[in-house]
Amino acid sequence: MQHLDSDRLVLLALSEDAANPDESVHLAACAGCREELQALHYVAELGAESGDLRALPPPPEHVWAGIQADIARVVAEPAPAAVVPVTRRAAGRRRPRWLAPVLSAAAAAVIAVAGTAVVLRGFDRPPAAEVTARATLAPLPTAPAAARGSVRVLSDGEMVVDVRNLPLTTGFHEVWLIDPDDTSKMVSLGNLSGRAEVVLPVPPGTDLNRYRLVDVSDEAHDGDAAHSGRSLLRGTLTY
Repeated sequence: MQHLDSDRLVLLALSEDAANPDESVHLAACAGCREELQALHYVAELGAESGDLRALPPPPEHVWAGIQADIARVVAEPAPAAVVPVTRRAAGRRRPRWLAPVLSAAAAAVIAVAGTAVVLRGFDRPPAAEVTARATLAPLPTAPAAARGSVRVLSDGEMVVDVRNLPLTTGFHEVWLIDPDDTSKMVSLGNLSGRAEVVLPVPPGTDLNRYRLVDVSDEAHDGDAAHSGRSLLRGTLTY
């Protein structure tokens, strides 16, 4: 059975073109062409998966050495004693003897480079922030009984606030840190903006051992930056 042209298989593997009806019938019947197309698909997918990587490190020397050795070995192999002359086009349709080792080596190169880049990314990535304090937010009489929330203070100076079932408001919900020994002392962290979970920065220098009461209030759009006095949820930070 005459094989499909290798260049045509490359285009099909790269999705540059769709197989026509005759090619589809041929691929269904020809195991050799199917295997070559699958191998080309595999290498194309590896390349696509690593397409978002930038400033890739060079692959290990042994990868390139392996590619060169495989190509040199195939080129050095003697041709069969009895070879029937063929046209250039017909020769292009034969299974290239170099295709399998080069595909394997190319796949290894892609995997090696992508793997090295992922490892380097891991070294560059800052360590995940640790949770240094927590609080469970309970509803006050001004909030529905189902209202609740939780707070996590992170080592990078941020606070994750997660709330549920707060009452609807024509204003907004604001998060505060309050000194329970003097509730007139408080620090605003920001508002929830209608979201269930937000990450808010804790102002540098804030003493969380003092301002350990977390408060969620219902605020109006009245231009007054002070606490409205309408608290919905509260909880105390614990370490």
